[in-house]
Amino acid sequence: MRHDGNDNPLVLLPTAIVLILALWTRRALEPLVLGAFIGTLMIDPGNALSSLTEDLLTVMTNEDVAWVIMVCGLMGSIIALLLKSGSSRAFADKLMRYTTSKPRALLGCWIMGIILFVDDYLNSLAVGTSMRKVTDRFKTSREMLAYVVDSTAAPISVLIPISTWAVFFGALLETNGVAQDGQGVWTYIQAIPFMFYPWVAVILVPLFIFRWIPAFGPMKKAEQRAEKQGQCVPPGAEHIDDEIAHLEADTHAKGSIWSFLLPMASLAFFTWWFDLDFLMGIFVTLAGMIVAFIGFKKLSPSQTFDNILEGFKSMLDALAVLVAAFLFNEVNTSLGLADYVITTVEPLVSAEMLPFIIFTVMGFVSFATGSNWGVFVIILPIVAVLGQNLGADMTLVIGATLSASTFGSHACFYSDATVLTAQASGCTPFQHAFTQLPYAALAGCIAAAGYLVLGYM
Repeated sequence: MRHDGNDNPLVLLPTAIVLILALWTRRALEPLVLGAFIGTLMIDPGNALSSLTEDLLTVMTNEDVAWVIMVCGLMGSIIALLLKSGSSRAFADKLMRYTTSKPRALLGCWIMGIILFVDDYLNSLAVGTSMRKVTDRFKTSREMLAYVVDSTAAPISVLIPISTWAVFFGALLETNGVAQDGQGVWTYIQAIPFMFYPWVAVILVPLFIFRWIPAFGPMKKAEQRAEKQGQCVPPGAEHIDDEIAHLEADTHAKGSIWSFLLPMASLAFFTWWFDLDFLMGIFVTLAGMIVAFIGFKKLSPSQTFDNILEGFKSMLDALAVLVAAFLFNEVNTSLGLADYVITTVEPLVSAEMLPFIIFTVMGFVSFATGSNWGVFVIILPIVAVLGQNLGADMTLVIGATLSASTFGSHACFYSDATVLTAQASGCTPFQHAFTQLPYAALAGCIAAAGYLVLGYM
């Protein structure tokens, strides 16, 4: 049994509880599960547990969730093979010859993030894991590494239209009548100049790297801890490094820089080759690595397959949080959270204010639910009708919608981007989101001001 909570402000309660609990416990998994349970209690008090079980089964059998689990787990396998074969160490050693300072090391992360634009998951997982040791050497906090990785990954995937984001949103624009059949990606491309948040987020990264804008808020404390005490890994995140410590190469393992670069190039190329299907890119790359690493005797067959399993297992913490976030989003959808927020705001909307309101309201919804793509499947039809009825500039409206999605992906401590970036960079999702939030808020305020100004021009 489900009810429609469109006119009831109580639909905000589970989200408020999750946010308060997360701030208090500094954890993500338990607050999400509790928030989902409270949501099901509100929907169907007599059958809350069975409803929650049904929702969990719905989530676990959802094609998109299965895709995320396979992508993240198998990326863990690829990372494990790169570590065990000594390939990651060879890459880090080579980079260390050229990176002579902390800003250069972080700038290297930023440039790698721009090069790996095909998919933000690939971007976060590859850059975070490969650059940890390089940035550690220059006493960089893992939180700063995570910020640089995260603020490059999704924004670049949004801004360069040969990516999974462009394909997904292009198809959505066609489905909702915003673009003509076959013109979805072209409509998306026309909106790129108006995607203010991703532009600002990417541009701010080097400004923070070179301290042209000084570190502030929780990030300042994290950087002081790393620089003064040499403690790059934040307290409470040691288990993340411990989980992959046994995957590190033996001292006699001789990896080469090519055995790192070729799998990365293969991931990007085959993702593109198979119509931007990142999972197919991973399958082909992993198969190639198995053949090459065994064939060139970098690893024995038993080491290779053991490490594939160990790598998958190393992603279990991140996957548990992701599944809980999807479950929480499922409950929020049943409660009608997105509909409630939209119907509350709708009377206040004018054509001039629409881009600003879309960015701020949808940014909040994406932040609250932890869903960057799912929530827009629900909301885009409403945005399309509103924009067309008010005669608003649709390219500006689409730009604001995508900006809101990127902001939500960044600011929320249980979004897929936050969880994966934190796992790859070696800190907890909360530590990453808590230190990044003031930086994301700064970029968000600049973007919101842009929509306000352009709406009236």
